[in-house]
Amino acid sequence: MEILLQHGLVLFGQRVSWAELVGQLCALAVVFLADRRTLWTWPVQVGATVLLFSVYATAHLGGLATRQVVILLISCYGWWAWTRRRDPVYGVVVRRASWPERWALVGVMALGTVVTALVLDALDASWAPWPDAWIFVGTLVAFAAQGLGLVEFWLVWLAVDAVGVPLQLASGLWFSALVYVVFAVLVLHGWRSWTREAVSRAAGQRLSQAGR
Repeated sequence: MEILLQHGLVLFGQRVSWAELVGQLCALAVVFLADRRTLWTWPVQVGATVLLFSVYATAHLGGLATRQVVILLISCYGWWAWTRRRDPVYGVVVRRASWPERWALVGVMALGTVVTALVLDALDASWAPWPDAWIFVGTLVAFAAQGLGLVEFWLVWLAVDAVGVPLQLASGLWFSALVYVVFAVLVLHGWRSWTREAVSRAAGQRLSQAGR
């Protein structure tokens, strides 16, 4: 891993390590694959977490580094969950979250951010504990919701991006910041795609029930 961190290339006058480049490209691929609801989403995510953990740990971003470890665990769950939630017609089953589920997502984001920020600050694990905590918790919530097939996970990603871009720039990880911008565009497309799929599936279920 040290080789990937110490070597890289120069893009637009800025040095980018191979670990950051490949890790972020894998992260972008995950969004592309998730949009298409393919099981390849999860093994690619595993590869991204390993690379990005080393990048963020080197940049002294404790929250971003630690979240990669948790993402690895959630990715294993998501992989398992998607293999069980497959429909012969629709593929991976997606749906809109209920209002109680939406409030739960918001509550976990808010409470989790406060607790995580306080922990990071107490341990001096990050120079920017609050945005670092927001991204950390938001990422976990997004992946958990993705594993459950909830359309709203895309919106959580947008909230993460809104904080992630300036934090990456302030950390000197400009390439990662650029990836976050592209990531946001892909997320918007994925949200529209999953929403259409959820609406279509719900309508099909209603017609099926009405015909019984």
